[in-house]
Amino acid sequence: MRAAGTQPQRQQAAPTKRSAAHAPDYLLLTSIIVLSVFGLIAVYSSSYALGAAQFKDANYFIKKQMLWLVLGGIAMLVAMQFDYRRLMPLSPLIMLFALVGLAGVLIPGIGHSSNGAARWIDLGPLPPLQPSEFAKLAVLIYLSAWLAAKGDLLYDLTLGVLPFVGMVGIVGALIILEPDLGTALVVAAITGTLFFVAGAKLIHVLVLAGSGLLMLGVLILSGGYRMDRITAFTSAEDDPSGVGFHALQLMVAFGSGGFGGLGLGVSRQKFFYVPGSHTDGILAIIGEELGYIGVFITMSLFLVLLYRGWLAVRDADDQFGSLLAVGVLSWIAFQLLINVGGVSRLLPLTGIPLPLISYGGTSLILTMAALGVLLSVTRYAHTETATSEAPARPQQRRSLPGFRRPSGPSIGGAR
Repeated sequence: MRAAGTQPQRQQAAPTKRSAAHAPDYLLLTSIIVLSVFGLIAVYSSSYALGAAQFKDANYFIKKQMLWLVLGGIAMLVAMQFDYRRLMPLSPLIMLFALVGLAGVLIPGIGHSSNGAARWIDLGPLPPLQPSEFAKLAVLIYLSAWLAAKGDLLYDLTLGVLPFVGMVGIVGALIILEPDLGTALVVAAITGTLFFVAGAKLIHVLVLAGSGLLMLGVLILSGGYRMDRITAFTSAEDDPSGVGFHALQLMVAFGSGGFGGLGLGVSRQKFFYVPGSHTDGILAIIGEELGYIGVFITMSLFLVLLYRGWLAVRDADDQFGSLLAVGVLSWIAFQLLINVGGVSRLLPLTGIPLPLISYGGTSLILTMAALGVLLSVTRYAHTETATSEAPARPQQRRSLPGFRRPSGPSIGGAR
């Protein structure tokens, strides 16, 4: 893989030297499967009381989650078998489809509202779909293709930076209008990471990050519910039965679990004390039932997933594949950071689900589809790394995109 701007004529010749498909990274695949199955157990344990109370069916949520997991597994397998390099010419169409979906939720009669937010599209007898989740994958694919094709133009303010800001700004604005600030933050984090890793100037990245933080501050100060979340983060104890209730009950759940936990299924906080106990608050229920040990195992599985994904970034067959892998890893890592930070009161609560664990249809299906794209990248990476048979030889390793080396053939460029 070559950094942007190093000998464009060599990048054009790359298709004649493409790697053949081989087995995916089985350790990465195993970590995804184990996390997904563990998520089923956690969803059932944290939701049966709510299901019995609201729908007269203790299995209501787990039955839906199992269906979504099957659909997500199919999406992951299809994406894994699909040559990721074919996504590059399809990326504009994928992005257009995402924009239509994001605009559709704002149209009365098409968009479905719940709790004051229009984030879903009604599809008749089918469950409502959340276009903002598909937008994460679409913008990831589109910008990976766009950045890989830009080369040295990425340095140019007019031809590189401003078009990037415009594309991300449109997607972010449509998501904020729903309103869904948490998802907009994740999209901004994914795209900002891609922009930096692709080789953008540091000053441009810093200016964009500063502008984003300024806009975030304005949005927080202008929205009542957003300010309540900041208040709950900074001074939950001042209003324990109001805005601080959620944050304090999450802490009670973690504290009750201690080191070894109360036992699987024995949580008390899931009985209507922790709002969203099966969605964004599910880690607190895991902590209460399985204790520090359960949380540690969960985080260790995520670290395995992220590490194997990093190997895919390092050993991808081309820059497009490397950027795709960076985008998927950013998606998982930022959602993990925001969710864990929120439930542990290290960050304000945002309602972002825990990847592969939390209850949710569109989120689970699209997360697994994105991981399928990552697995596809591993199928065309160095055979030694992808199959874990032996470490890659030093001369075959490529540097990450964005870290430039002197012009000339890249290390391992001839295969």
